Amino acid sequence: MTSPLARRLSAGAALAWGLTMVSGCASAQDAVDTSATVAARRATEATATGQIASTTLVLDGQGGHILSAAGLGGLEVYGLDGTRLGQVAAGEAVGLDVGYGFMLAGQPTTVVAAVDISQNTLRLFRMDGTVLTEVGARAIPLGFAAENVCLFHNSLDGALYAFVVGDGGEIDQQLIYADANGRLDARQVRRLNVISTVKQCVVDSAASTVYASEETVGIWRFTADPEAFAAPVLIDSPRFGALTEEVGGLALYDGGEGARWLLASDASAGRINVYDRTKDDAYVRSVLVSGPDGGDVLGEPGPMAATSRPMPGFANGLILVTDEDGANVKVVSFADLASPLGLAAGAPTDPRVHNDSPVPTVTATVETAAVASFGDAADDPAIWAHPTDPAQSLIVATDKKGGLFLYDMQGHVVQDLRDGKMNNVDLREGFNLNGERVVLVTASDRTNRSIAIYRLDTASRRLIAVADGVQDTGLADPYGLCMYRELATDRTYVFINGDDTRLRQWELVDAGNGKVRANFVRELTFGSQTEGCVADDDNGVLYVAEEDIGLWRMSAHADGGTDMAMVQAIADNPAVKDDYEGVGLYDLGNGRGYVVVSSQGNDTYAVYRREAPQEYLGSFAVAADPLRGIDGISETDGLEVTSRNLGPGFEQGAMVAQDGRNVLPVENQNYKYVPWSAIAEALDLETR
Repeated sequence: MTSPLARRLSAGAALAWGLTMVSGCASAQDAVDTSATVAARRATEATATGQIASTTLVLDGQGGHILSAAGLGGLEVYGLDGTRLGQVAAGEAVGLDVGYGFMLAGQPTTVVAAVDISQNTLRLFRMDGTVLTEVGARAIPLGFAAENVCLFHNSLDGALYAFVVGDGGEIDQQLIYADANGRLDARQVRRLNVISTVKQCVVDSAASTVYASEETVGIWRFTADPEAFAAPVLIDSPRFGALTEEVGGLALYDGGEGARWLLASDASAGRINVYDRTKDDAYVRSVLVSGPDGGDVLGEPGPMAATSRPMPGFANGLILVTDEDGANVKVVSFADLASPLGLAAGAPTDPRVHNDSPVPTVTATVETAAVASFGDAADDPAIWAHPTDPAQSLIVATDKKGGLFLYDMQGHVVQDLRDGKMNNVDLREGFNLNGERVVLVTASDRTNRSIAIYRLDTASRRLIAVADGVQDTGLADPYGLCMYRELATDRTYVFINGDDTRLRQWELVDAGNGKVRANFVRELTFGSQTEGCVADDDNGVLYVAEEDIGLWRMSAHADGGTDMAMVQAIADNPAVKDDYEGVGLYDLGNGRGYVVVSSQGNDTYAVYRREAPQEYLGSFAVAADPLRGIDGISETDGLEVTSRNLGPGFEQGAMVAQDGRNVLPVENQNYKYVPWSAIAEALDLETR
């Protein structure tokens, strides 16, 4: 069991950590060298309003165009020679960025996002050549005083995100999507906060990394993936590094390995700092920028953009630097800047070309209400399929800080049972209790260090406790749990592992008076921590995930001994990453099917064949569905899989999985339902 890190960036804690990270670089200030002055080769015309707040470069097949946010003048388009070519109204535009290859009406589209501070909204445009067309379904309200925007292309699923930064320290992540009418809209995914104003940001989509400048504090680096912990690092600061005060702009130059540079406008000092992204963003040197033909040095270089893609007259790409004094953009050759600093230009990269993940993605179609407890609370589900009315099927799931939940197939809470810290849960049908065949549910109770035992009353849709007193596990902290029904003998068993290396097996028996007792039958020992497990009733096999090692297979019989075989070691499969957590079984009948394991370290799910030789068949990830407003699944502890009909949309079964980071927007953890038909299509698997 892995406790996920906090989903929100705590400004105070993160700031203290970030300053510690750079405190050993205090001598960087002494190393600042501004002796190099680089002359811009070109400059755009001044904006029509005499205002300029931001700039970006929009690439196309002929080279590209310069796009500027001109305040009340909206957005202005310029050629690389500096000539103004067009303008579009965008309210009072102060920030903008561009994203490529967004599928709109079946066509890859260049999307421009702009911050309009007249109403503090995000506005979305399509750019074709020099023509900007607003394609947003609405001006998207932000709810705070926005300063700028930067776009992130997620390689996992190709989704486009906007980071909007604000005056109050907001870093707001929005998921951009096309609605049913083919217009662009956005949903808030999460909001991070720092203490003071954030004015600039830039995203390295290939590395899923955001750089943002907090006014008077410095430059932060954090993870762009909304399903990951932000992991903030302060890479430079006026107090400890090469910055003097305010950061006026950020840009990324990507020339491949050994030539990836972060550029930061140290506006207060009138210079541009260069950092080596291949060396943990270490400071390199600084330069001054002057106008073309030896014009005046820029007093306060502002927002920037950069590319390594060759352009006419710029063989190694270029850098755009806004000049508030001139209300225009200076165009600097990267080769000119690189030469006095000894920087490598590397090989050109094209941000329009995306190297998307080879892991196929699916989406959840239903999510449950969030669990009641905060933090790492949801953990493990079990599925009961209604035999005659599949739509009335139920999900039993744990809130390991408080009890058990029953959810219906729409994700609504049917029962909230505050009955102790239940970590894992499982169920089996057909248990003979007091002469009646019942659905028996067991859970690992960490409050009482026991086996919690319930009967699922399928008529009233309630869990009813039936344990014959406290059924002690003998474990200091019980974790994982799974059940097994031995078909030949009609006996039912439960397995529980704990915070040590033991896994224990009990037989569940009718104790009389409608109660159930657990009789200990055997113990297995592993080399390290285990949790997830599932029993294959038809074949008498138990699968156990040893978190850092791999997936084991062994006999589920009480007299099955201690022999075990490795299905696959984590170290032998580069597509997975520890921890291995939840384990589920999809039954195709006749001993055939699939074993599914959550690869928590990279937020994917590995699929193995159920029958020999049990080869690895591939992995999938669960991504966000913006139309439904359901986020992806990450940091999964427990999961369950069934091939039984669960009603409309789940006729071939489903995977139900715990979501360790429930965003879109940020809420307590919950569970997601993924149709097996979608998983089968993604990996070319069978359905039942």
